[in-house]
Amino acid sequence: MVAALKKSSPTRMRSCWFLFPMFNLKNIRALTCLFVAVCVWTSPSLADEQEFMEDFLKREYSLTKPYRGLGFSSSAQWDLMGTAMVTPDHVRLTPDLQSRQGAVWSRIPLLLRDWELKVHFKIHGLGRKNMNGDGMAIWLTRDRMQNGPVFGNMNQFTGLGIFMDTYLNADKTHDRTFPYVSVMLGNGTLSYQHEQDGRRTELGGCTSLVRNAIFDTFVLIRYSKNRLTLMVDAEGKQEWTNCADITGLRLPTGYFFGASSATGDLSDNHDLISMKLYQLTVERTPEEEKELEEEVIIPRVDNMEQFQVVIQEEGMSKVQIFFTLLFSIMGLGVLAVIGLVLYGRWTEKRRKRFY
Repeated sequence: MVAALKKSSPTRMRSCWFLFPMFNLKNIRALTCLFVAVCVWTSPSLADEQEFMEDFLKREYSLTKPYRGLGFSSSAQWDLMGTAMVTPDHVRLTPDLQSRQGAVWSRIPLLLRDWELKVHFKIHGLGRKNMNGDGMAIWLTRDRMQNGPVFGNMNQFTGLGIFMDTYLNADKTHDRTFPYVSVMLGNGTLSYQHEQDGRRTELGGCTSLVRNAIFDTFVLIRYSKNRLTLMVDAEGKQEWTNCADITGLRLPTGYFFGASSATGDLSDNHDLISMKLYQLTVERTPEEEKELEEEVIIPRVDNMEQFQVVIQEEGMSKVQIFFTLLFSIMGLGVLAVIGLVLYGRWTEKRRKRFY
């Protein structure tokens, strides 16, 4: 019986191969090649993106786990500042405590003309909405390692600032929702005004729910051919959303990357997970190449007037007008009564003079 079963097994196997000829060795190889070809054909963008990232990632300007290039040693490429501290998963710029400032700054000046910076960060805390602050910023500036009131960096800076502002300082009637991501270009004389949330010096921006997000939050900054593009990804869709597009923006080389944050009376955890810089390969016309010969000393934007924001002074609301009129009438009534009393006393004294 056992022998019969053993003899029948090869026969059954041969019958299976006969019934299913597609499973022989040659066809398996052919199907495998076909499957690989279909995968490559249907996802060329992903393959191209991975190749681009591997070939053009500039590690000397990037900050990634396990953060070996960050510290106080002479071989470090990044410096810590203030309350910033390194953990295995992130660099915490500021904890969820009041009156803290922290930052990280690159030691190597950026010499690339065309680049793309991808920033992975997380802003979170226990405070409810509108009871948290203040936010964090990504920098490319001439000066580094400077404390100050602008999200932990100096005011009147020279360079580029990308702000993730989580607290609304201005009047609630302004036409924007927070958190708000914005771009500012500083020339050493412009001041960021917190009481107006930087609206007078803003070049562009957008609302993005980057605080207490359940998904990873990213900001992408691309600079090429004097054009700055800002995009965000905070909805877990694995796709970028346009936030600002600024043409005619001219940045000098030799500036430093950094990230900073600050808390005041309100606070949040501000965590920097990674900063990855990619060099872009760009083809230029002879006219564009000639334009590169012009040395840019101070950052500037062509036709700056198009970005200026006119902030109208807020008028009084209807309730304020009502109470103003009410108190004004009451005040006039009191003055009238006082005037009548004084007039009555004066006339009475005058009559007594004739007795």
